Amino acid sequence: MHTMWKGSIGFGLVHIPIKLYAATESKDVHFRSLHAACHTPIRYRKYCPVCEKTVENEEIVKGYEHQPGEFVPVTEEEIEEIRGENARTVEILDFIRLEEIDPIYYNKSYFVGPSESGEKAYALLRQAMTDTGKIGLARFTFHSKRHLAAVRVYQNGLLLETLFYPDEIRPVERVPGLDKTVGVNERELETAKQLINQLTAPFDPKKYKNDDREALERLIADKIAGHKTVAPPQTAKPANIVDLLSALEASLAETPAKRPAAGARPAKKKPLTAQKKKKA
Repeated sequence: MHTMWKGSIGFGLVHIPIKLYAATESKDVHFRSLHAACHTPIRYRKYCPVCEKTVENEEIVKGYEHQPGEFVPVTEEEIEEIRGENARTVEILDFIRLEEIDPIYYNKSYFVGPSESGEKAYALLRQAMTDTGKIGLARFTFHSKRHLAAVRVYQNGLLLETLFYPDEIRPVERVPGLDKTVGVNERELETAKQLINQLTAPFDPKKYKNDDREALERLIADKIAGHKTVAPPQTAKPANIVDLLSALEASLAETPAKRPAAGARPAKKKPLTAQKKKKA
């Protein structure tokens, strides 16, 4: 499994060297954009319209647009200075109970594995969190962003889940229609409760699947089996100007120019009048 981040878990004076691994993956079927006329993949490039050239990654800097068309440039060094020395530490701020966090805060999950020489401290933290029933509320820097995170026991290891900050959760009051008071019919309510009870079952994640994705994968497989695929036309490679010039020069060197024999007179040009008469 690919390591996505290296650092340590820190709480109090304890530091446990760890590695993060992606705990989830997208199974979506990804498409590329093709030109409908010839089925050639569309290219996207980073282009500067002022300099009229394609820009390489090393030529790009960050900038905050504080008003339309006006930017505040910020360097990587300035960002690193703000992060400070704890950029590689999952700093546990508090230990809390899992049920205190509403699921709306959860963002993305990562497996936490021990680094070399950190196995014993890792196991100690996992067991202590299991026995106390607590999870760690932490913060750390990942992908150039300061994240809030929850560190909790998951099966025989630890799991880190990035969280949205409170100001990133939109107020539910913005949803239209929630301010209207609607009466609930008692008989309808009882019927709804009965339906919920009939559909209640233990959570078994294995029985849920993405039917649309599976159908799309079958469609693609059928098209491949039926040879219903397309390929863009091959673009002609530009002639190698240097090689062509060398070949021409070599040909000239090997082929002596034809010169008139000694004493031979150059051919006379016909007078213009004669040429005209002949055309007539």
